Amino acid sequence: RTSAPTESPALPRNDNANADSIPRMCSTSPHPRPPPAIRTSKLQRLNTMHPLAVAMPPGLRSLSTFTNTTSKLEHFSGLTFRRTEHTQRQLGHLAFTPLRYRERRSQGTRLNTGKRTNTTMPPPAQPRTHKAKPPSPEPRPSSSILLISPENQILLLHRVKTSSSFASAHVFPGGNLSSQDGPIPAPSSPERHVDSPVYRLGAIRECFEESGILLARHRDGGGMLEVPDAERERARRAIHSGELKFSDWVKKMGGVVDADALLPFTRWITPTTVPRRFTTQMYVYFWPLSGAGQDAKIPIGGDAMIPTPTSDGGLEHTAAVFQSCATWLEQARRNEIIMFPPQFYLIWLLGKFFEEGKVGAGELRVQREKAKEFLKGSGANGVPWADKVMSPVPLGMFEGRAVLNLDYPGPELKGSGRRGENGHVVQVRFSKEGPRDVEVRDALEMKRLMGEAKGKL
Repeated sequence: RTSAPTESPALPRNDNANADSIPRMCSTSPHPRPPPAIRTSKLQRLNTMHPLAVAMPPGLRSLSTFTNTTSKLEHFSGLTFRRTEHTQRQLGHLAFTPLRYRERRSQGTRLNTGKRTNTTMPPPAQPRTHKAKPPSPEPRPSSSILLISPENQILLLHRVKTSSSFASAHVFPGGNLSSQDGPIPAPSSPERHVDSPVYRLGAIRECFEESGILLARHRDGGGMLEVPDAERERARRAIHSGELKFSDWVKKMGGVVDADALLPFTRWITPTTVPRRFTTQMYVYFWPLSGAGQDAKIPIGGDAMIPTPTSDGGLEHTAAVFQSCATWLEQARRNEIIMFPPQFYLIWLLGKFFEEGKVGAGELRVQREKAKEFLKGSGANGVPWADKVMSPVPLGMFEGRAVLNLDYPGPELKGSGRRGENGHVVQVRFSKEGPRDVEVRDALEMKRLMGEAKGKL
């Protein structure tokens, strides 16, 4: 027995209806409406578009980056995709070469290791610290003498290769101050870089130790002090070793140091780029044109091997040579001798007044008077030569040589108002053996040439 079928409620009749009209029976548009789109996130679309996403099981495509230990968010080729253990096994050679992982530290995540890990925030970044530059060494007080002979020639000492400073160079006699010269001003004292009796006595003492030439007069004013050769050599060694005080020995010999005859002629402070620095007071001393004593014993125009005591009591030989300023400068230009910029520059200045060749006593005296007037004057910036302080600093390079500025007084005197000379610069080529091709140039002309050369680059 079967039950009678139940009749369905009658639908409204539509003569134009067909099979396609049934799904859109509530629509008034003649065109079919597409099924509603499934909204997806950008992350899902990127995961689907990425070529590696096809190899990942759908069940592992979780949005969680904290709980799913087999699925982490990484960055590859600018696209965000989901890396799983499955893709690591199947496409490891593609997914990890040459990928460099980026830890998402800001979100507390780490690279996938297959294990659940406790992540912590990294320590705060420490500020980058630069290694402090060691302070430059303090310049040691020293003094030197430009000793002018009765023939208006100048004395230079040729140091040997084993010298502690200015090895193999030709220098003026002089050296560091000693406690026996008197109280040395402290580094912070303004008097440390000013002409004073301690600098004058130190210059005369060092000249005697290095060359054997004693700048002292008889106490009664009878001319230059005469000392026997044997006593001179004994005193040089004793004074150098500290066994004998120089001023006491001169007084015992019946003399007095001729410190008042020293004419100050610039001060030089070694630049901070040099490990051994000095603050050197330069002096000019004119040996008397006529008088008794050592006048005839000075090796004018020739060479003399003068034994110089060393700290260990031995003898260090240096050549003491009197030559004209023009001869010294020419030898330096031909690179036959090593001469540092201070020596070259000062000889160049004095060489303008001393003519080379044989001249009479009257002409020698005239030359000296002109040189003394020059020393009392000033340079291009109005600063007297006696007060100028120079610490050469490079302005740049020109024609393969450094151009040194002579107007800078050094860091110790920065802001003190003291200056050097701005009318000249020194060109020099520094080599392993020492300065070469030294030349004095006009400052304005050199700056013009350097500016033109820079504009052509």
